[in-house]
Amino acid sequence: MSGLRRGGFLITKIHQLSGRIFARKLRAHGIHEINPAQGRILFVLWENDGIAIEQLAKRTQLSKSTLTSMLDRLEADGFLVREPSLEDRRKILIRRTEKDRALQQVYLEISAEMIALFYQGLSEAERDRFEADLERILANLEGAESSG
Repeated sequence: MSGLRRGGFLITKIHQLSGRIFARKLRAHGIHEINPAQGRILFVLWENDGIAIEQLAKRTQLSKSTLTSMLDRLEADGFLVREPSLEDRRKILIRRTEKDRALQQVYLEISAEMIALFYQGLSEAERDRFEADLERILANLEGAESSG
């Protein structure tokens, strides 16, 4: 058993646990409509308001069907709107709302708390190395996904 690597298992456990902690922090701040996965969508919109659905799927790494159902809920809750592109009527753009803008500061504060928790006890060099290693693993997986 000593030769067995546990990286994927640990990443999955970290993802699950951090999602539960993040959701708890959201609820503590009175945010009940947003879960961590939906927060990922909003975070991308904060950097790219008016993004096409295809680009949003790529940036969030969510399948189109998963993304569509999440967008439906976020739109119903008033956090975003879908609009046809003026340049290409076949494209649908996702835009932020005032409700989303009001949420952004609290969400960023909670994100900062999570980052502090993630990196607690790690030096700057350890953090840099950790992120570089994760980038390499992500690139490996993206390459495998695109090759078939």
